[in-house]
Amino acid sequence: MTNTDTADAEATAAQVVALAGSGSQLVRVTVNNDEAARSVPEIARRVADAGVTVPIVGDFHYNGHLLLAKYPEAATALAKYRINPGNVGGKRRDENFRTIVQIAVDNDRPVRIGVNWGSLDQDLLTQMMDENAHAAAPLDAKAVYIEAMLASALRSAQLAEEVGLGHDRIVISAKVSGVQDLVTVYRLLAARCDYPLHLGLTEAGMGSKGIIASTAGLSILLAEGIGDTIRVSLTPRPNGDRTEEVRVAQQILQSLGLRSFTPQVTACPGCGRTTSTFFQHMAEDIQAYLRDRMPEWRTVHPGVEEMKVAVMGCVVNGPGESKHANIGISLPGTFEEPKAPVYVDGQLVVTLRGDRIVEEFLVMLDAYVERTYPAAAVTP
Repeated sequence: MTNTDTADAEATAAQVVALAGSGSQLVRVTVNNDEAARSVPEIARRVADAGVTVPIVGDFHYNGHLLLAKYPEAATALAKYRINPGNVGGKRRDENFRTIVQIAVDNDRPVRIGVNWGSLDQDLLTQMMDENAHAAAPLDAKAVYIEAMLASALRSAQLAEEVGLGHDRIVISAKVSGVQDLVTVYRLLAARCDYPLHLGLTEAGMGSKGIIASTAGLSILLAEGIGDTIRVSLTPRPNGDRTEEVRVAQQILQSLGLRSFTPQVTACPGCGRTTSTFFQHMAEDIQAYLRDRMPEWRTVHPGVEEMKVAVMGCVVNGPGESKHANIGISLPGTFEEPKAPVYVDGQLVVTLRGDRIVEEFLVMLDAYVERTYPAAAVTP
């Protein structure tokens, strides 16, 4: 999701392009006021002019029914609408929800019904809390909260279908900020419906906390076969790189063996045998090199995302790990002979020495990609 002011079409389009370039396959923008809605068609044009075809999703709260009706060009330019049933307008909630869904039907657009722990339908929650208080065996408050989330999502999906939205045009999410709660909610949701599910730990946080919490929750669910799209919601550092979210999400999927996005680098953590930091710098340089080359390789060398590279720091596991990789290098540890054997597809092919080991290895890496992942044939 972008974090620019959507009314700034130039900045928002640039961030959409950057997110798509990092591998995001859906990009969501906030549409929160007239200025933002007016900018949506220009954002879509700028993104298309940049040669990017990523679908742009509109995120609506409180006034989505008004904005989509008032700005039909925005409704057409967006590829999907995201609606939070808890934020569609007080006592006229159902009426406003129907308005958005009807516009989606008219424009043949799918809808994500996104229930959120922090903005649940308060009328529904109050009703269910009251019913629970009078039950013979009342549930605890958290259990009622979870049941209210599920009821809100599924009731809204049913209402959308009654308006005319196809069953296969509905995506559901039910996001919470706790890992165990996330697992509980989605297990229950998956058991009660067959709609595609969008996974995400909402407000995951900043840095390692957000990354680890998101990985923990999403990995459990994905390993169980639950989930169709994912988003990692990280709080960026001031002026930080928004594409970090995409890289983390990709790595979760790739680590689970569900999707491949970029060549993987196996590197040892270092120990007393590797007091030199050379192999650490080399691993970092190779990882950055692969990331920089992937936008081109992804289109020119299909299949390269499956490649495995090893950068090891000493002779203990270095040769073995390098043999298991498609291409790997085993650097000398402290006091070991200053040579670096390179293995290609399990075979020792050369031993590098001197001050140009990194440059020479990258040349071999490029040659391996060219040889192993030939360019796709162009259909005339």
